[in-house]
Amino acid sequence: MIPQFFRRLCDDTAVFPPGNAPLDVAVQQHLEYRASPFADLIGPLVVPMDRVTELDLGARTEVTLTAPAGPSSVAAGLRAADRTAGVTVVAIEVAVPVGTNIDVLRTITQDIDIYVEIPRDARRDAIFDAVDEFGYRAEFRIGGVTADQYPDEQELAASIYEAAQREVHFKATAGLQHAARNTGPDNGFEQHGFLNVILAAQAAHSGARVGELEKILAIRDADVLAGLVAGIEGQREFASFGTGCIRKSLDELVGLGLVPPL
Repeated sequence: MIPQFFRRLCDDTAVFPPGNAPLDVAVQQHLEYRASPFADLIGPLVVPMDRVTELDLGARTEVTLTAPAGPSSVAAGLRAADRTAGVTVVAIEVAVPVGTNIDVLRTITQDIDIYVEIPRDARRDAIFDAVDEFGYRAEFRIGGVTADQYPDEQELAASIYEAAQREVHFKATAGLQHAARNTGPDNGFEQHGFLNVILAAQAAHSGARVGELEKILAIRDADVLAGLVAGIEGQREFASFGTGCIRKSLDELVGLGLVPPL
């Protein structure tokens, strides 16, 4: 049984890099996960908005749609989802391309979770303001296929702190491959750990400052992190993270004693 604290922690991003699973393979795997003893760990299947009509689900399934083209593409994507059998859209992840009028975000009025990717450039504060004003959620890109796509501890700590100050929930996309901060064995990238991010989010909501969050994000000892996470009382402040390696995340949680063997 998945403890309540970890339920819906992992959104299924198998179709995105680095896995790039074919859509039919990702769907079959996701449906198998949903029927497994660890189903409660898993959030929705994440699918590009322009591919939603390709889904062949066979059963009612929760889906998050990504909108990399920006907020103006959302309405058409949702109409397409409505025409696709078995799709229940529970969230949208919206990018804000350079040159987008931020006020266009206001047009997304769906009664579902709207995550807006916070850019790492000069537009950051303005888009954070819009997310806060419109009652949306934030999404932080924490990794990718090149080293520069991984924010360092100071940058990520500042983002987590800002979200807590604004009382804006956030999720993470890309980069959280392991439970603890690590150096990627295949690429040498400095990678954040999902337990680090969970702990930093909890600490930020308890009043920790940016410097304290940086120290939490820098912890590399998974056993230390697990002990700290095990001592958390109450609900998780960090919404979820996208991963194409759900079984790897599960195995690490089991190995650290945070989830019982299933």
